Amino acid sequence: MDADFINLTTKNLDNEHLCCIIRSKKPHQGVDAKRQWLSERLNEGHVFRKLNTKGTVFIEYAPLETAWVPIIGDNYYYMYCLWILGNYKGKGYGTSLMKYCLADAKERGKSGICMLGAKKQKSWLSDQSFAKSFGFEVVDTTDNGYELLALSFYGTTPKFAQNAKKQKIANKELTIYYDMQCPFIYQNIEMIKQYCEMKDVPVSLIQVDTLQKAKELPCVFNNWAVFYKGTFETVNLLDVAYLKRILKNKNQ
Repeated sequence: MDADFINLTTKNLDNEHLCCIIRSKKPHQGVDAKRQWLSERLNEGHVFRKLNTKGTVFIEYAPLETAWVPIIGDNYYYMYCLWILGNYKGKGYGTSLMKYCLADAKERGKSGICMLGAKKQKSWLSDQSFAKSFGFEVVDTTDNGYELLALSFYGTTPKFAQNAKKQKIANKELTIYYDMQCPFIYQNIEMIKQYCEMKDVPVSLIQVDTLQKAKELPCVFNNWAVFYKGTFETVNLLDVAYLKRILKNKNQ
C-alpha cells in the first residue's frame, strides 16, 4: 500500500493535488496560498504525505519546534491533520499514514508525536479516538475542554505554552487569528468579511505569518482561532450559521 503514497517536495508541490475537498479547474486563491505556505515549510522538516489520487487522503505533520502552534516540547513531531474522506474511508489508509508517521518519528529519533484534541471531538481536528487506538494519551488540557494528546516514546511529554491557556484578549470585537495552511481559510475569511460588512459587525482579522506569532498566541491554534467579547470561542472554521450563533449568544 505504501507504493500508492507520495510525499510533497519543493520539486513536485506545484503539480500535485493538495487532497482537500476543494474541486476547481480554475486557479483557487486558497489552494495557491496553501502551496506558498507549504513551499516555505518543507525545508523545515514539514511532511505532507498523500495518496496518489485526487482525493482526500493525507497526513500533515512537522517538528514541534517549527510547528505553527503554541505548544512546547523537546524533539516531538506535531500532527496537524490526518484526514480521510468519502469512499477512501475503511480501506486502511488512515492506519497506513499513521504508521508511516510513527516509523518516521522513530527513525529520526523523535521523543514522540502530539496533536490537538478536545474532550468532545470537534470539527476540523483529527479523530482523537483513532489516535488513542495507537496509544496517544491526554498530557495537557485547557479550562475550556481542549486537550493535548501525545504518544511518548521515552516518557517525556509536551505541553501547551502558558500563553495558550489565557483564552482572553483585550479586544472585544470579533477577532480571528489565522494562517494560510488550510486551503479553506481564504474563502472563510472572505465570507466573514462580507457578512460583517453587511451586518455592520466590527471584526479584526489577524494573520499569523511567522512562527513566533504562532508560538505566542493566547489560545490553542491549529491554523485558526476565534475570539468574541475578549473570550476564546473555537478553532473551528465558521459558516454563517455558526458565526450567527457566536454573535447572538454573547449579545443576549
